[in-house]
Amino acid sequence: MLKYMTKTLLLVTFALSIPVVSSASDLHNKWHEIVSQHVVTIDNGHSTAVDYAAIKQHHGELRAYLNSLEAVTQDGFKQWNKEQQLAFLINAYNAWTVELILTEYPDLQSIKDLGGLFSSPWSKKFIPLLGKTRSLDDIEHNLIRGSDKYNDPRIHFAVNCASIGCPALLEEAYTGEKLDEQLHAQTVRFLSDKTRNFAQDNTLNLSSIFKWYGDDFSQGFNGAMSLQQFLLQYSTALALTDKQRIALKNDAMTINFLDYNWELNAHQ
Repeated sequence: MLKYMTKTLLLVTFALSIPVVSSASDLHNKWHEIVSQHVVTIDNGHSTAVDYAAIKQHHGELRAYLNSLEAVTQDGFKQWNKEQQLAFLINAYNAWTVELILTEYPDLQSIKDLGGLFSSPWSKKFIPLLGKTRSLDDIEHNLIRGSDKYNDPRIHFAVNCASIGCPALLEEAYTGEKLDEQLHAQTVRFLSDKTRNFAQDNTLNLSSIFKWYGDDFSQGFNGAMSLQQFLLQYSTALALTDKQRIALKNDAMTINFLDYNWELNAHQ
């Protein structure tokens, strides 16, 4: 009897040590608190800066959130709907990127400083997620982009690589219930930023994101079978004139890709 009770007590103690995940919605409450308190809106609302120093001072809160993500099993993940799954993956990517920055902050100027001679910071396998040790590349390119399940190019305006050139790190957590609204707002937010996307005469100057991931914007999202068709859905955000809209529709606009700013998106 004593042996049985001891074994039972050990099992209960182990169970209590695992972070409790109540639902797909509640899971991201801690991340919401972190970003709402420590992500600062800048550039007239077009972008954000991250107060890494403040997050590092309260590192335990971030670690608690990351532990709760780790506790999600593949079976539990599969029970969520598509929106809940995608929100989980975006939040996980962003939170683990912040964690990666904190490993060396403030002694770095760019996330690229965390790479090695023959490796990039995005290829490092340090993330315990859904039963495997993963890299940021694995989350973005395999779990998110590599699945026909999601097929939403707007994720490129949601995942954040801790750089000034990136679309803003959202000041709230992504949730399945609000995901479509959040992705639309982030897309408009980024495309309307004249420092990173703007039309000038017959030339459309775009972020290099559209060069690196151009194929993602021609996979039929909302009927768009080309980058031009995708951008036409956001012609108001891009402030295109009628003449420019017609030129873009007829593939008669020159597209120029701008240099990308890899400097750390830290709040000073």
